[in-house]
Amino acid sequence: MIVVTGATGQLGSRIVQHLLERVPAEGIGVSVRDTDAAAELADRGVRVRRGDFADPSTLASAFEGASQVLVVSVDRLGEEAVAAHRVALDAALEAGAQRILYTSHQAAGPDSLFEPARDHAATETHLSGLGVPFTALRDGFHASTVPRLVGAALQTGELVAPEDGPVSWTTHDDLAEAAAAVLADPDRPERDTSVLTAREAVTLEQVADLLSERSGRTVRRVVVGDEDYVAGLVRHGVPEPAARMLLTLFLAARRGEFAVTAPTLAELVGREPQPVSTVLDAGVPAG
Repeated sequence: MIVVTGATGQLGSRIVQHLLERVPAEGIGVSVRDTDAAAELADRGVRVRRGDFADPSTLASAFEGASQVLVVSVDRLGEEAVAAHRVALDAALEAGAQRILYTSHQAAGPDSLFEPARDHAATETHLSGLGVPFTALRDGFHASTVPRLVGAALQTGELVAPEDGPVSWTTHDDLAEAAAAVLADPDRPERDTSVLTAREAVTLEQVADLLSERSGRTVRRVVVGDEDYVAGLVRHGVPEPAARMLLTLFLAARRGEFAVTAPTLAELVGREPQPVSTVLDAGVPAG
């Protein structure tokens, strides 16, 4: 049985939907904090069990009988995130999983300027030390972040942010389809670190050009200082620690940490990955 955690979340839910296209429902289990939220999956024959990283006692049942467990990373930071991941990975090992997978990040590394990437690196280190075959899915930066960075640019005519660098923005759906393909493939290498990114890395200046092209309104890229950016977020109610974490995105981007592109995603999904313009088109009124 293949067990997927976080199966009601934005990425996990898509992974399960794509997995159902490749594997019979009775061969899939999900570990979720709220089983009611996964009722549709249960109706389709997927095994639904409660599993909460904060309550390790629930994971033995959630992972019972799993040949593979995919641990979808949590939306937390620092030691809280790493500790949650360790709990889940250890529980998968104890349940007898023959392969353990984890959704990591393309910039994962102990020296990354992007704070969450350091958490992913620490989790990967733990995963690789478990002594069983594993796959770290180093996902490209989620393209769903782009509309948040764009903000009110279409209304103001200015895309305001700190100095950045190229980012290979990658859609949740492409990443989910790739994860399902990996889970359904019994012949993956025993120690597999797969970088899953879109084909192209773009800057925010290029995003501004795309917005202008699609909306018919001129959008200009405006670079602000790092401290001015943080202060602006704080003025709008963002706690300063959260604002400084967001700044690390730009610090890492300008160092080139997100510029990596790889062919693996296209190979797994059997087509070209969706470009960032796909996300922009969904939210940009025609000009």
